[in-house]
This record gives sequence, C-alpha cells and structure tokens, in this order.
Amino acid sequence: MSDLTTLLEVGGPVAALGGGAAYARAKNPGLYWSTVGLPMSTARLLGSYGSVMESCGLAVAPSRLRVLAVKATTRGEVRPVPPRRGLIRPTTTGLRLRLRLAPGQEPADVAASAERLRHAWGVHGVYVTPVKPGVVDLRLVGYDVLRKVRMPRKAVGGLLQVPVALREDATPFVRDYRAVPHGLTLGATLSGKSMYLRHLIAGLARQPVALVGIDCKRGVELAPFASRLSALATDPDQAAELLPVLIREMEDRYDLIKARQGIAPSTPDEVITSDIWGLPEHERPVPIVLVVDEVAELFLVATKKEEERRDEMVTQLIRLAQLGRAAGIYLEVCGQRFGAELGKGATMLRAQLSGRVCHRVNDEASAKMALGDIAPEAVSAACTIPAERPGLAVAGDTSGGWSRIRTPYLSLADAAATCRASARLVPDLPALKPFRSSVPVPAPVKSPVSTVRPRPATS
Repeated sequence: MSDLTTLLEVGGPVAALGGGAAYARAKNPGLYWSTVGLPMSTARLLGSYGSVMESCGLAVAPSRLRVLAVKATTRGEVRPVPPRRGLIRPTTTGLRLRLRLAPGQEPADVAASAERLRHAWGVHGVYVTPVKPGVVDLRLVGYDVLRKVRMPRKAVGGLLQVPVALREDATPFVRDYRAVPHGLTLGATLSGKSMYLRHLIAGLARQPVALVGIDCKRGVELAPFASRLSALATDPDQAAELLPVLIREMEDRYDLIKARQGIAPSTPDEVITSDIWGLPEHERPVPIVLVVDEVAELFLVATKKEEERRDEMVTQLIRLAQLGRAAGIYLEVCGQRFGAELGKGATMLRAQLSGRVCHRVNDEASAKMALGDIAPEAVSAACTIPAERPGLAVAGDTSGGWSRIRTPYLSLADAAATCRASARLVPDLPALKPFRSSVPVPAPVKSPVSTVRPRPATS
C-alpha cells in the first residue's frame, strides 16, 4: 500500500509536467522549444553526430596519417571521418552550426541529406546555406515557424527594402527593389495576396519614395492608402492617362542621366548602362514604385476601342518594366492569373517581372504562370498550399532558388494609419498631382529634382 501511495505521489507531478509540455508544444511551440526541444535536440546532435553523418554518406575515408595514428595509439577500428563541426549556436527558433566539408564534397551533398538529418536530430527542418568554398551553414528549425508568424526583431530593411514575410527557415523575406526591380504576385481570392500588399505598402510608406497605384476594382484595395500615394488610378480610363505620364517621367530621367554624364542626346535609352543611383544625392530623382492590383482588369476588353487602349497600356507597362529600373521606377504587379489568355503582350510583360510570389491558386496552370519559367520545382509546392493557411506562399526568383514564406497578419486599419502618419513624405511631383485623391494631407516633401512634364490639359 505504501508503494502505491509513493507511486501516486511521484506520478502525479510527472503527469502534470508531461501534460504541460504537450500543451506548450501545441499552443506555444516557441516556449516548448526553448525549455524542452532545444536540450533534447542538442543532446541528440552531440551524441549521434558521427554515426548520423556516416549513415547519410557524408563521412569520408580518413587520411593515411590519421589511419597510422589510430593504429599506433588505440589499435581500434578506423572509421570514416565526418565533416568538421563548429560550435552549436542556439536561437529562439532552432540551432545553427557550421560545417567544414571534406575534400570532394559540395553543399548539394549536405542539402540532399537534409530530410535524414531532420529525423535523426528531431527538428522540424534542416536548411543548408553555403558560406564560402568548403564551408556551409546548417540552420535547424525546431518547430513550424509558419504556423503562427512572428517576424524577427532584427528584420529591418533599408531604402527600397521591405521585410514582408517570414521564410520557413525562420529568416525574414525582404522585398528588395534594388536587387529585384520588378515583381509579380499571384494568388486566388482569400489566399493572402492583399495582406502581402498591405505589408509592402506600409513598409514603403515610411521611406522617401513615391508610391503610385493602379487599382481597377474601383480602388477598393488601394484607396485606403491614398493619403500616401502620389497618384491613384481606379479604372482603365484613368490608368490609360497615368501610364503615359510615367513614361515621360522615365524619359526625362534618362535625359538627366545623359546630361550629367555627357552622353550625346541622340544616344538611345537602351544602351545607357548607368542609373539614377550614380547621380549626386541632391540631383537624384525620388524612386517611384508602381503597384498594379488585379492586372487582368487592364487586359480584359469588350469592344474594339477598348482593345486599342489595352494594347497601348500593355506596351507602356512593358516599356516601364524594360527600362524603368535605371530611372528608379519599379513595378509590383498583382493578380489572380497572368497567362497568354489575357491577350497580346501578357507573356512578354511577365518575363520582365523577375521576382515571383505565388500564393494559393485554383489550378496548376496558374502556379506554372508564376513559377514554371524560373523555378519549375516550386510549382508542386505552390499547388499544395492549404486554404486554411492564408498568407502562405512560394517565393522564387530568376536564380532558380525558392522558399516557402508566410505574411503575418496586418489589419487594413493599421496599414491605412501608417500611410496617414507618413503622408508628409509624399514627394512633390507636379505631373502626378492631377491623379492624387482628394485626401487632406500635410504639405509634401520637396523632391530634389522634378524633371517630369505636367500632363496636358484636357477639354
């Protein structure tokens, strides 16, 4: 009887502790990782590192000197040598360690064994990043960081750099317009595409850039941010008037670059290799980011007259995508589908949009439109995004690399409040003033250079 009482006295706290750990793992995986998962995974890694590397085929035959030393000292079995391991550095989401590869190995060998390493060490994911020749960085993620997204505190971007989402390896996904000038974002209804756009606009609103919007859904997506937008077109007719103004602004900026660098005025724009970032700061025009929401509305036509207008707008968008980067004009195009069925020029425009983000889509063809031409392996990943995880997407670029990302929640009211608080940063671009919405805002910031020609008056 006394043994039973002792067992109950000991078993009660143990059961409570186990139940608390299970609850924390389900409701607060970060807390569970810090208290339980981190020590267990570290112990597994330290205790099984050599055998795991050997079973994964990452260990190599020892050198002759090592063989002689082992036989001379221990006379034991000479085992293969695993990659040299650096210090284990714990993080709030996992572990990091650096490996020095053996001669003849490459980072792809380690990446191919990532799934085996994940199961062997009891973590959610293992990601391999080359550091320099012969050295790779292993990032072990302890739990699914995309289930409840929390952006890292150090996720701070610079000019034209906006951290908009979290990658599956717990690093921030930064939309960098200087590195990837133009982007395409696809996603079905309720896939989280609008949330991605909110983060993008809210992040750019705090920076000294001009934001221009084209939202042919009567402005329902971009109108809440009108206080920070330098121009907003809410139907195809207004877009047809706005795009030529941006083309003239781009041409004037090329003229400015030519004048500064002594290039002959007759030199074609296509052969100029420099950009506005080579100009002195006091002469540099303000960057412009053009956001096009639901791009299909610009392509769909019902009459012959609308078809001519569509062809003209598509040509102008293609010109901006081809030549706008050097002039400091960047495109962010959003939609549900973007294929050849939209009409002439659609695939040519898509080819210029090198940054791709694909949210949940309704069919495989839509995923191929977004990722098939730059990262074919990512198409299947985009097709398996569940509907109960809005904001989850697959991001790729022309390098062929891709990763899963998820945008944290940001309410429309908070994003609009950020734009209102940043309204004083709207630059002074006279030609865009006719396209500004009638929203009372503070006095605009004077742009260093205003080279654009005003829009001609219409009768």
